[in-house]
Amino acid sequence: MDKVTFFLILYIIGIIFASGAIVGSFLIFYPLSYRESVINIAKEYDLPPVLIASVINAESGFNPRAVSSVGAVGLMQLMPDTAKFIAQKNGIVFSENRLIEPEYNITLGTAYIKYLVDIFGDTDTALCAYNAGPTRVKEWLLDPEFSDGERLYSTPYKATNYYLTKIKQNITIYTKFY
Repeated sequence: MDKVTFFLILYIIGIIFASGAIVGSFLIFYPLSYRESVINIAKEYDLPPVLIASVINAESGFNPRAVSSVGAVGLMQLMPDTAKFIAQKNGIVFSENRLIEPEYNITLGTAYIKYLVDIFGDTDTALCAYNAGPTRVKEWLLDPEFSDGERLYSTPYKATNYYLTKIKQNITIYTKFY
């Protein structure tokens, strides 16, 4: 084997390994766990699966046992009182112990996002409410510094602004896979 062929083979092997590393790294930051449940539940609530996957990624990184410092639980980081409210509203039997079950958590979280979209009429505003709470969003909608009265341009919370940006970035990535 001559030198050119040898280096060409090494080059091709290097490209193959580099591609695998890129894909592997990508799946660490943008997992596709629970893909079938996300797709089916999102369709049931007439929401894009990429939206639900993006929220799960931002909220828990796809860790079904995640619990926040304020007590939000599971993949979609639901507060137990919020989960109970949305379960009752949708005729779903509520069990706080089941919030760590992926399909149950995705169902309640998706139902809650749908509820917020229906209230606010805008996905971005609904996502701000998912993050900061609907009461705060209703206040911000009355403030011309943050809203035109119907939609938010931004919020006074840096964390909520960052959250919305992260969700939009996630949607761009997940659109390629869902």
